[in-house]
Amino acid sequence: MILDTTHNNKENKIIITDLIGNSFSFIESIRMGGVGSKRMIIENVSPNLQQHLNTVSDINYGNIEIRPNGILLFINKGLKNYTWVIPFYQLVIYKTNGISIHAQGKFVHFKNNKMFKENKKFMTKLFDAKVKFDEQYSFQF
Repeated sequence: MILDTTHNNKENKIIITDLIGNSFSFIESIRMGGVGSKRMIIENVSPNLQQHLNTVSDINYGNIEIRPNGILLFINKGLKNYTWVIPFYQLVIYKTNGISIHAQGKFVHFKNNKMFKENKKFMTKLFDAKVKFDEQYSFQF
């Protein structure tokens, strides 16, 4: 679900909280070593996300925030901000040339450059959070 979060909206906050939980407390985020990534360059998106990117040849930036049950992927388009809410059970991550995040029939591919390499520690945290969430629902054969 993609929300326009340019302005604070109580309805958006309720939707985000229902889908992926409240944000981590200040103490929890310090213990985790941070819950947000640095900004990364968006290289490519699916056609149904194209409308949320800059139409001119500007560089598109995005960043990610981890929540207890999912992630928020923030996209900046000029003066507008969009937030893609992705629960962990829908999240699929591919490590290609950069990183590609897929969910809900959409994807965002981040460019492999210096900014991406600065986020290596954060990506490890993201993978660990996804695995920890998936382990709750492991099936016994």
